[in-house]
Amino acid sequence: MAEYDFDLFVIGAGSGGVRACRIAANLGARVGVAEERYFGGTCVNVGCVPKKLFSYAAHYRDDFQDSAGFGWSIQGARFDWQKLKENKDNEINRLNGIYKAILDNNNVTVFQSRARFKSAHEVEIDGKVITAKYILIAVGGWPWAPEYEGSQYLLNSNDIFAMESLPESMVIIGGGYIAVEFASIFTRLGCETTLVYRGNKLLRGFDEDVRDFITAELGKDFTLKLDTDVKKITNNNNQLTVHFKDESQIECQAVLSATGRKPMTADLGLENTAIKTSKSGAIIVTDEFCTDEPSVYAVGDAIDRIALTPVALAEGQLVARALFSGESRAMSYKNVPSAVFCHPNLGTVGLTEIEAVEAKLDVDVYMASVRQLKHTLSGRNEMSFIKLIVDKVSDRVIGLHMAGPDAGELVQGFAVAMNSGATKADFDNTIGIHPTLAEEFVTMRTKRKLHKAN
Repeated sequence: MAEYDFDLFVIGAGSGGVRACRIAANLGARVGVAEERYFGGTCVNVGCVPKKLFSYAAHYRDDFQDSAGFGWSIQGARFDWQKLKENKDNEINRLNGIYKAILDNNNVTVFQSRARFKSAHEVEIDGKVITAKYILIAVGGWPWAPEYEGSQYLLNSNDIFAMESLPESMVIIGGGYIAVEFASIFTRLGCETTLVYRGNKLLRGFDEDVRDFITAELGKDFTLKLDTDVKKITNNNNQLTVHFKDESQIECQAVLSATGRKPMTADLGLENTAIKTSKSGAIIVTDEFCTDEPSVYAVGDAIDRIALTPVALAEGQLVARALFSGESRAMSYKNVPSAVFCHPNLGTVGLTEIEAVEAKLDVDVYMASVRQLKHTLSGRNEMSFIKLIVDKVSDRVIGLHMAGPDAGELVQGFAVAMNSGATKADFDNTIGIHPTLAEEFVTMRTKRKLHKAN
């Protein structure tokens, strides 16, 4: 492999890219990486990590309010956006350093600039052509927003983390996980929040009962405007007015577009290769993550699979091991757990009910809506929801969904059980921990009728 400058060259030092670099380098490969923006990618800088920190901040408002029912009297509590932002920035800078150290400690050559393809084995960086036997694309995604009159006034999910002050009012456009998370956060930080979505319920793609539940619960916390979309935005002395297609309008200080993300694959020089992309810009790859160029691979949010950080990590590791150790293992996307950090949290793993029905599986469905013991004293009007989908033939639990406090923490453990083949009988035979919300998963006995597939 000495005919090339590197055995592996990675474009993008986010989660998937850094993991591939480290594994390949440990297997003896000469590795280089190009990163034009920030180490750690979306998750560390403008995604999972800062968003979860903001979510923690928002939870304190509920905690302060709930504490009164338990005898606490908290006077003078106030929120300081600048302090939150400062501490968040310090933590992100610390994590940036850790990701850079991982590369340096594994003797990965780092280019802090943009890389573009010259050919299937060549990239150009700052006018210099670098060659590699294999190239891995791990460029991630970027927020996307539709264009209409006044769309230049929109903030995206990246911009939110750089705001110098907290707006008094905000309109959030979108109904996916990013939109509902930020709506939950900003309403609790003291911002008058309106969430606008063109559909009739939130979180398209999630289980329908979960969607119904979350839509109803979030509607208790902030203004929810469904079945309409934005027509235009006007600006009068920095006071924005959002005009909707139903002819209504809302005045606010900020408008966040949380309408999705797209693979950041433009301007990579892909036209100099045989690599193909989908209409959304996602790079088309095989099950082994190889593009139409045998020397070029792609992982993470740049491909059209599951846009989650742990998935990108697993994909990057599989590619590196396949290329430099001969270890070939297929990536399984079955029972990949995920969480939405709205309030209450949502955790899910496995099939939705509609997916099970469309797959023509014979299933039983168990579900319950319960009030957490804590709220008998706090007085908060918040419910929790749990649901199990069970394959009748094998008795295996094939879908598990929860909306409630720390849902992600709970569902992670159940994902292990499901990947180990846990059955409904296993759940039923497990003694619950009382009093907890999680015990509801092992006490459900009543079935309900199935939803019909579309």
